[in-house]
Amino acid sequence: MKKGSWKKYTFEFLSIFIAVISAFTLNNWNENRRESIAEQKILIEIKNGLEKDIKDLHTNIRGHKQGVKACRFWRNIIQNKIEHQDSVQLKYMQLTRDFTSLQNISGYETLKSRGLELVRNDSLRSALISLYEYDYSTLRKLEENYEEMQFQKNYFKEINRHIAPHFIYDQKGNILKVNTPINYTEKEKNILMSYLLKIEFNRMYVLRFYQKVEQNVKVLKSRIKNELNR
Repeated sequence: MKKGSWKKYTFEFLSIFIAVISAFTLNNWNENRRESIAEQKILIEIKNGLEKDIKDLHTNIRGHKQGVKACRFWRNIIQNKIEHQDSVQLKYMQLTRDFTSLQNISGYETLKSRGLELVRNDSLRSALISLYEYDYSTLRKLEENYEEMQFQKNYFKEINRHIAPHFIYDQKGNILKVNTPINYTEKEKNILMSYLLKIEFNRMYVLRFYQKVEQNVKVLKSRIKNELNR
């Protein structure tokens, strides 16, 4: 092979090699860019969902706290202790009210469909999985499936049977007050007090978990914000 031909073929080979490598590199860069854009869009969607979740968590936390206060209100009524009755109808409604756990999971479901590895930050990805697969799942089970948390089903009928006969209504049918003192037998009083104890205990239990989840949501939202600002 002539020297000039060798140089020509070498140049052509290098040109083809560089073109192939450049095309491969550009393709990888474009793919990484597309994945980065997709990651950002999904993280923004998750972050927006978390903001709504915090509001939903606050609603349920407030509801369970009101339920705890209602337990203490009716405990005083049953024991014929002095208690202001201007909110008796509200306390009646709050006593056995149940709640559902609502979460905005569309962003996380989109991430799962694309592959969790789309989130490159390992620690952030782990936090996302923990919140959506454990924290939120546990809340739903507590509120909707855990038998002791079904207050309306378990306690309303029996409690109502004991307290409703002592209600005094206005002309519109609203509860004005409870006709006290109520002369319960010791057995009746003890049964009602045990119901109130169970309701209050379980509301306090779920409240502690709600407050833990609320903190986890706030931390995760902050971490996503930092990740998006990088």
